[in-house]
Amino acid sequence: MKRGVTNEEPADALALRAVAWTLSDPDRAARLLSLTGLEPDDLRARLTDATVLAACLQFLEAHEPDLIACAQSLDVPPEALVRARYQLEPL
Repeated sequence: MKRGVTNEEPADALALRAVAWTLSDPDRAARLLSLTGLEPDDLRARLTDATVLAACLQFLEAHEPDLIACAQSLDVPPEALVRARYQLEPL
């Protein structure tokens, strides 16, 4: 295996799946929008923005039960979601 090459899903793809999982529950979706300050149209328009994706992952990290439930649903370890956030955050 080449150095730096892994079988891990790209951070943006994992984050998008996590956002979809988050939005699948109306109460959790409302909490995400409230805590991030995003409006639904703004979220839709900026789904490819690394900063927005990182904020959505940080939202999950802030509530461990959601982080674990999301990771289980996506069949990834919770640490993968945390790593994805770090990869997406601007330096």
